[in-house]
Amino acid sequence: MMNLKPFAFILLSLFINSCGNKNNDEKKIFSIDTSALKQVYQLDESVNLIIKNEENKTIDSVVYLINDVKIGSAKNNSKLKFNLSNQKLGYQKINATIFSDDTNVAVTANFMVASNVNPKALKYKIINTYPHDIKAYTQGFEFYRDTLYEGTGNGEGKGTGKRGISSLRKTNYKTGEVYKTVSLSEQYFGEGITILNNKVYQLTWLNNEGYVYNADTFEKIKTFKYFKEMQGWGLTNDGKNLYMSEGSEKIYILDPETLQEVDYINVYTKKAKIEALNELEWIEGKIWANVYGKDALAVINPKNGAVEGILDLKDLKTKVTQHPDVDVLNGIAYNPKTKTVFLTGKNWDKTFEIVLE
Repeated sequence: MMNLKPFAFILLSLFINSCGNKNNDEKKIFSIDTSALKQVYQLDESVNLIIKNEENKTIDSVVYLINDVKIGSAKNNSKLKFNLSNQKLGYQKINATIFSDDTNVAVTANFMVASNVNPKALKYKIINTYPHDIKAYTQGFEFYRDTLYEGTGNGEGKGTGKRGISSLRKTNYKTGEVYKTVSLSEQYFGEGITILNNKVYQLTWLNNEGYVYNADTFEKIKTFKYFKEMQGWGLTNDGKNLYMSEGSEKIYILDPETLQEVDYINVYTKKAKIEALNELEWIEGKIWANVYGKDALAVINPKNGAVEGILDLKDLKTKVTQHPDVDVLNGIAYNPKTKTVFLTGKNWDKTFEIVLE
């Protein structure tokens, strides 16, 4: 009796290959018409999507997704207009599924969405100068109940060749006195901090973990792992969620209980993304972010990531004692009681209290 299994396998293979070849052929016929797309759009613009149909084949409908979210469908191959005002800034991937002659073909394209806001060049006035621990490699800075909390990293002392110890501190902002502290082990490099619901959250740089402390006692409540492999940089909160930077243009929004990602924003101007976002502070509905190494702050709309203001602070570094270990600006703390902002840097001996003019 003839063995039908090999014969059936051959027929099945031929069928699959013929379908695969047909699908590949269809992909060559259809594509997203990029002649109708710009490389960079702004938030107040719309994008027009249509399929390029090389052989004028009948198209029943097209379904469009941007960043894996369905934005609409078009009957036949009519143009789909999509308003970008509610899109996240940054890279946008278009997926189009074309339904034609009982087959469907998926094609892709991409473009960028940037801010539609011209950032204001903000000006400031120094109203007070206070002492700051010259050995504090400042990573996080935040007021809570009139007390200034500070997180430090174990920065390497260029002058001594020794590395410090990362810590979490309570300080007297007027005198610079550190009156409560908890230290991290040498292998942990402390990063950004924030305080929410009487809990201090502290990040580490490369260990992919953070800590939660009681804000009064500094008793460690728990250790948490980041929701993915990433670096820890800056941290702030809006009274409900945490906002975390990791050295790129992205700020993640986290649930403070689960420490899982809720959402994210990408930070852009009209022309470019703003990378190396570091220390963060929530100030009157905006995120102030230190741009690492730039001695400048970006004022960011937390709803969409658009940079609305720029504060050039390079003059502050000239006002601190210059020594081998003095490093970049990195410390933003808003005092809601005085409605003033406190700024310092890594191994600076001064903290500056400023107001915007």
